[in-house]
Amino acid sequence: MSASTSQQGVVILGIFVADLAFMGDRMPKMGETIAGSGFKMGPGGKGSNQSVAAARAGAKVTFLSKIGKDAFGEIAQKTWKEEGIDAKVGISDQDPSGVAFIHVNDRTGENAIIVYPGAAGTISPADADAAADVIRGAKVFVTQLEQPVAAAQRALEIARAAGVITIFNPAPAEKFPDAIYPLCDYVVPNESEAAALVGFELTDLAAAKKAGDVLLAKGAKNALITLGERGALLHSKEGSTHVPAMAAGTVIDTAGAGDAFVGGFAAAIANGASPADAVRFGCAVAGISVTRRGTAPSMPKRAEIDALLAR
Repeated sequence: MSASTSQQGVVILGIFVADLAFMGDRMPKMGETIAGSGFKMGPGGKGSNQSVAAARAGAKVTFLSKIGKDAFGEIAQKTWKEEGIDAKVGISDQDPSGVAFIHVNDRTGENAIIVYPGAAGTISPADADAAADVIRGAKVFVTQLEQPVAAAQRALEIARAAGVITIFNPAPAEKFPDAIYPLCDYVVPNESEAAALVGFELTDLAAAKKAGDVLLAKGAKNALITLGERGALLHSKEGSTHVPAMAAGTVIDTAGAGDAFVGGFAAAIANGASPADAVRFGCAVAGISVTRRGTAPSMPKRAEIDALLAR
């Protein structure tokens, strides 16, 4: 089915978690306690982060999820209200809101994360069906793998049938049905997720293109692989476009960089950008986000993105 002219904005299915970020020079060993150098709590979760990134980048955003009836859920609702995100979110009396433990290396900015989805772990295909009209009304639909994969697949099926542009971010890296690939206009893994999907390391651009070929063979229309400091590769049957990373300053925290890229890319596509220009836009959003602490709080506003692109 082709897209309707009434379709607009970005709809994202995913989870919210409260990010509890601990800074230190290394992770403790099991049974060990070490001193940290900092702590920050803020809104997180891939879907919610991507929603904030897309909204700040200038898109009309609707977020679909579930949270608990608790203090972290209140932080979630306050975040979405402040960002102008239309949150169509179920509230559970039984399950808590999600939470993430994040260790940030205070020297390199690299991170290690444990995510517990809480109430969002109960999102089901029936929830996707209940939100079908919202999904069909989007220009772009985005989802990931922090909520159950069956819900992501059902939502992608609804979007695909309505001619909505579909973006699937297979993160965190875990197995999912091959039937998802043909539902994807863009499958957007990072280099480690892509390596897990294709079975070899992405040591250079040639290997990334080879990985892209594997993802296309599985049925995705476009493979869009983020490569950290090497930028991003957009790969399709028509050819490849490599967009270098954009440096906006000193890298201090890479947590949320992938979400910044996906949210920025989705916003640009929804606003009519070409795929290559949307990748460049996403790289600019990510390039700014890594110069700031936190995930959702690090997402840049549209004026900042435009200023970096102009440079």
